Amino acid sequence: MQVIGLCRFSYPAMGGFQVEHASVEERMAYLYSVPRMEERLRHFECVCLPGLRAQTDPEFTFLILVGDSMPRHWRDRLDALLQGFPQARVVARPPGPHRQVCQDVFNEVRDMARPCLQFRHDDDDAVAVDFIAHLRQAASDSAPIVSRHRMVGFDWNRGYVARPDARGIAVNEIVNPYWGVAQAMAVGPGVKQSVLNFAHDRINRFMPTVTFTDRAMYVRGHNDHNDSRQKKHVKPVELSPLDPDGEALFRELFAIDADHVRRIFGAG
Repeated sequence: MQVIGLCRFSYPAMGGFQVEHASVEERMAYLYSVPRMEERLRHFECVCLPGLRAQTDPEFTFLILVGDSMPRHWRDRLDALLQGFPQARVVARPPGPHRQVCQDVFNEVRDMARPCLQFRHDDDDAVAVDFIAHLRQAASDSAPIVSRHRMVGFDWNRGYVARPDARGIAVNEIVNPYWGVAQAMAVGPGVKQSVLNFAHDRINRFMPTVTFTDRAMYVRGHNDHNDSRQKKHVKPVELSPLDPDGEALFRELFAIDADHVRRIFGAG
């Protein structure tokens, strides 16, 4: 079954942000500011990409949605990070309605006559190196449900909140359902809606879902430019530095190398 993931990398959508802006121009100024983009690129390199590059099942497509107005120097750096990652494809689009644009991007690369599996992914999050394999197995195990419904959600709710910096990685293990990372959807033939047509924490209102809690499947990035952390009254998360055993576990599960994190985040 075709597997497609989509990551919105500083795409200036209309909607789709918890923090609103007065105009598209104001949103682009925020998205492309130097401090924010430097941070996003560091997280993309150190947290997001390693586990996707290392997937035990390499048969998937990973779409990176960007604005066609992204300044050339940022786009060049993004492209450089994707070298040697054949599953990755950058898709540039002008600003547009968030859900419709994401839906169109998915549907342009899928075979609409056949079912597919779709997953959403943020540029500062990670999935385990066997996420694609587990997703395929989940869909196979759930075949009677998948065959009877237009859409079926899958959610792995155990993982880590993690903050990378020049000292390494600080984490907190957590179980949080429908958090939008390690979350996917089986989409039936001819169904135009995509996984990003639904708010990640409300997907179970619109379709049957299957959840898994048996093992850690994700890393949720924790940083100053998380969209979800820009509003007031955000509950703080207590994080503890990984010890050597924890760093070894992160390399094994997510291909995240704490030494690489220290080099990139310590470079200024």
